[in-house]
Amino acid sequence: MTKLLIVESPSKAKTLEKYLGKDFKVLASYGHIRDLIPKTGAVDVDHQFAMKYDIIDRNAKHVDSITKAVRASDAVYLATDPDREGEAISWHILEILKSKQLTSDKLIKRVVFNEITKTAVQHAIEHPRDISMSLVNAQQARRALDYLVGFNLSPLLWKKIRRGLSAGRVQSPALRLIVERELEIEAFKSQEYWSIHLHSHKHQHSFAAKLIQLDGKKVEQFTVTNQAQEQEVVGKLILQSAGKTTVQRVEKKQRSRNPAPPFTTSTLQQEAVRKLGFTTSRTMRIAQQLYEGINIGSGAVGLITYMRTDSFSLANEAVAQIRDYIKKNYDADYLPNSPIFYKTKSKSAQEAHEAIRPTDINVAPASIRQYLSDEQYKLYEMIWKRALACQMTPAKFDAVTVDLSVGQDEANLFRATGQTMIFPGFIAVYSEGVDDSEEEEDKKLPILHTAEVLEVEKIFGEQHFTEPPPRYSEASLVKALEEYGIGRPSTYASIISTLQDREYVSIDKKRFIPTDVGRVVNRFLTDHFNRYVDYDFTANLENQLDDIAEGEQEWVPVLQNFWDDLSKNIESKKDVERPGTEVLDEQCPKCGRPLSKQLSRYGSFIGCTGYNETPKCDYKRSLNGAENTASEPTVIGEDPASKLPILLMNGPYGPYLQLGQAEADSKKKPKRVSIPKEINPSTVNLEIAQQLLALPRDLGAHPTTGKKIVANIGRFGPYVNHDGKFKSIPKTDSVFDITPERAVEILAQANAGPTPLRELGEHPTAGGNVAIYSGRFGPYVQHGEIRATLPKSQGPEDISMEQAVELIAEKAAKGPSKKVSARKSSASKSSAGKVAASKTTAKKTAAKKPAAKKASVKKSSS
Repeated sequence: MTKLLIVESPSKAKTLEKYLGKDFKVLASYGHIRDLIPKTGAVDVDHQFAMKYDIIDRNAKHVDSITKAVRASDAVYLATDPDREGEAISWHILEILKSKQLTSDKLIKRVVFNEITKTAVQHAIEHPRDISMSLVNAQQARRALDYLVGFNLSPLLWKKIRRGLSAGRVQSPALRLIVERELEIEAFKSQEYWSIHLHSHKHQHSFAAKLIQLDGKKVEQFTVTNQAQEQEVVGKLILQSAGKTTVQRVEKKQRSRNPAPPFTTSTLQQEAVRKLGFTTSRTMRIAQQLYEGINIGSGAVGLITYMRTDSFSLANEAVAQIRDYIKKNYDADYLPNSPIFYKTKSKSAQEAHEAIRPTDINVAPASIRQYLSDEQYKLYEMIWKRALACQMTPAKFDAVTVDLSVGQDEANLFRATGQTMIFPGFIAVYSEGVDDSEEEEDKKLPILHTAEVLEVEKIFGEQHFTEPPPRYSEASLVKALEEYGIGRPSTYASIISTLQDREYVSIDKKRFIPTDVGRVVNRFLTDHFNRYVDYDFTANLENQLDDIAEGEQEWVPVLQNFWDDLSKNIESKKDVERPGTEVLDEQCPKCGRPLSKQLSRYGSFIGCTGYNETPKCDYKRSLNGAENTASEPTVIGEDPASKLPILLMNGPYGPYLQLGQAEADSKKKPKRVSIPKEINPSTVNLEIAQQLLALPRDLGAHPTTGKKIVANIGRFGPYVNHDGKFKSIPKTDSVFDITPERAVEILAQANAGPTPLRELGEHPTAGGNVAIYSGRFGPYVQHGEIRATLPKSQGPEDISMEQAVELIAEKAAKGPSKKVSARKSSASKSSAGKVAASKTTAKKTAAKKPAAKKASVKKSSS
């Protein structure tokens, strides 16, 4: 009996092949094989939200391979990922097979496993089930909601703000979080306050205490708010103390700290950001590799359980294995008397998943270090330690609180606290990271007794100022999204990527800052579509999707209620004014009409509201006060050397600087230099203008060739040039002050070839190295002489080896570019041939029918 197992990833397929017998063939769908047609009407709102799907163009060949294999099989097992997206992929495969009349005489079942181990896979095969339409409908409803928002709100943003913008059911509330935090920071007014401290000692042991009660009243944060008050209070306390302080109360108690539960998707992302410095997308990519299987000497093995989960629960067998490991490797005090079970907080914990854990706790990180990349090792070690620690005993501390009085009674009290770890417990293995706060430190106090009198070393005040709330980091944003119920942990990485790709936010010191565009989009949506960026509304919609997945609610009524409200809202907002214009209480110096703050492709500026009126007024200036109009240049200042004015001009290809006015009867053109994209024209002052006009810079002769080295800015950014060879200047260097020695280093790198952004390893079929490089048109993957540009939706960190091989094969199949010389080395022909050969069958099959005209789409996520 011939059996076919269909999974999503080719990496997973390789791992599974060794667990299944010769009767099984394993194929990959390469993610989603169908998606909504990319045009209006894909979701038919007039006919029960019927959804029109089309095969994704780049996966058409995989559909053909699957179809061919199904024809030759007696049983088909759909083993896509164990979540709603995976369930939907299995359903799409089944629908395609039904359309080809391939299901009537075959056993077709759904199998699910949470980890890729022999035991789990065999158990899944032995216990197949039918496709869950509740899960499929939940995924379809989510996809339809995202489509309805995107295809209806985004065009409105194009019309009212500028082209290329988008609104999203989940991304827009996330943007609102970031913008509102920034507005909080901008509106924050710092307040001064003082804390009062006492230093004392017993024997050689010094300690500090803080004033908690003054004249019989509790000391609050703003009890002392300026230096004059501080001096008055400190002077009074010093006088009353007469150099002595009395111990009024000593309280001792033991406290304990429990271990954190095992990882969910959200907590894994947060901890990887905090502890490892990973991004959320990078974390998920590496986790996917660990889940799908790593060759650890004995073949590919899935090292962790499924990484998209909201659940804290662990399988009983896993708990027993972890406890056994602790028993064998740690003292008896580290093992609790009974297993620890963690209750999942989230109602949305999907479909009986486990938390993220090692598939085998006995596979210690150190034992497989040689088989893992650095990032794989770091993430696996963190998951392994967290899972181990979650079944260990609490850490124990001795805590002491001491109150000391100053003066004759207890009207003025200082408090000293201390704690000492007396048993590390789980902390011996793992301690959870924190955001924006300091970890508690052990502070020891000397042994003190009630009524004991001690010497006062000093009493003094410390000045403080209140601080605004911190900007969101990736970790704290993920935490906030989860707390508000916005999206689901499996979608957080894509939400963050979308906000950055749309240039709604920028990152400074690993913190999110909204851009001018992000602010305008958020204001437009909150002003006119507030319901759809409301946190409670978004969370409630997620809960309804969870109810659909549980079979507790029908999906069509949910969509109908949503669409009825959205369509009416959009219709009523078609004639609203263009956002991004904030009218100011200031008159235009040219025409007297009001000025307003407006948005352009280069950021915000101040312009005349009469631009679209008659007579037209084109007055505008940057936020820093530099004036500019479309018809009149802005004078930046005078060039000290030539005594000519430096002018800021607007040309058809963007803003540029010009040295002096062009004379009509002169053949000599004034010097001009374009302003690079990374420099906002509104920030150009005399110093920056002089530096730009000084380009190109002559850096002198090359030490080996004697030929000139030049630094300049071109259409692709700053570069150095020597003997006809160009090399981009890294962002860490400046074209304005780069030294000749540094230029020589950069040129040497050019001779040695480009440095890859990521090494992916050896090509699985053709051999040879596969790596990702940075190019003038964006990142690309290279194998031999074949280069394939990465899709705009994916960054260098997101591409797997399988996706890279796919891109290379597609590029090889297209043949060489017309611009490339026909003369190729035999090595490059051989490399391209090997890759292209592996795709010949798919090409021939695909040629029998027209390819589906649908762009490649990654697995959907909100």
